[in-house]
Amino acid sequence: MVTRTVDFRSDTVTKPTEAMRAAMASAEVDDDVLGSDPTAFLLEKEMAILMGKEAALFVPSGTMGNLVSVLVHCDIRGSEVILGDNSHIHIYENGGIATIGGVHPRTVKNNEDGTMDINLIEAAIRDPRGELVYPTTRLICLENSHANSGGRCLSVEYTDKVGELAKRHGLKLHIDGARIFNASVALGVPVDRLVQAADSVSVCLSKGLGAPVGSVIVGSSSFITKARRLRKTLGGGMRQVGILCAAALVAVQENVAKLESDHKKAKLLAEGLNQIKGLKLDARSVETNIIFIDIEESSRITAGKLCKDLEQRGILVMQESSSRVRIVMHHQISASDVQYALSCFQQVVKGVQNENGI
Repeated sequence: MVTRTVDFRSDTVTKPTEAMRAAMASAEVDDDVLGSDPTAFLLEKEMAILMGKEAALFVPSGTMGNLVSVLVHCDIRGSEVILGDNSHIHIYENGGIATIGGVHPRTVKNNEDGTMDINLIEAAIRDPRGELVYPTTRLICLENSHANSGGRCLSVEYTDKVGELAKRHGLKLHIDGARIFNASVALGVPVDRLVQAADSVSVCLSKGLGAPVGSVIVGSSSFITKARRLRKTLGGGMRQVGILCAAALVAVQENVAKLESDHKKAKLLAEGLNQIKGLKLDARSVETNIIFIDIEESSRITAGKLCKDLEQRGILVMQESSSRVRIVMHHQISASDVQYALSCFQQVVKGVQNENGI
């Protein structure tokens, strides 16, 4: 019988803290669709200030936040957005920018660190003289931190260069900042400086920051006015949403400071896992709270079996492929949990190897 569970599947699995539940219970609310929920207003005002933008808007999810942002910038069907081939928007968001917005994605190869080569981005921008046959490039999207690259961080220098490129060609820049606070803490750069070059940013509150629900998009006042209307069109207008915003406020005020500890625990776990024969990862590349583990072919263990055997010991991880698993650290995982997880990994891998006579 499992007596202990440590959930590494994602930083979305956190439960509301007592402070969040108390804030939700006592939240002052009104009808946000009518623009009069005071707690939603407080959250949006605070997020706009933190991100150095004019205005902000609460949305139910990061997927909606990115979709609304792309559609505001690409408000003519047949527009094109340049984004990474391994980005969250391109892979994990149901193709919404195309199916709902009629926006064509033009992918550029993501490097191992989550960046795209500046020259390749520029080469992907359509020549306006070819508008008869080409889609019209209107937007560039970055992701920081970059989830599929193992939570790697895009530097402020790189982001500024992409911003300069966008302006030079009359384009907009959107940042999928689902874990932008993780990147800010890891780089030691204030979050507003990190997104200064962006015209819009989507910030997930239910990932690294641990709120139960929601994201916020930030940008200019005119951008947010258009975004508010699109949010309603997509079904994201909610009434007494201050109940959710109250928990998000607690997350922003209390949990940013916990991210550094999450990163240290992730690094500690990665270094420990790197010592287990049969597993392969680059502990030096772990910059934030995400770890990818590759299983060496010689170990004769599949990711599916590894996940199943770990689950029997109360360790929950995410299978990425037949030979890769993902671990994500969050503030409700303790240092003791990390050591327990390491011992479970050692037992499982060694047990399988013994079964196979390795």
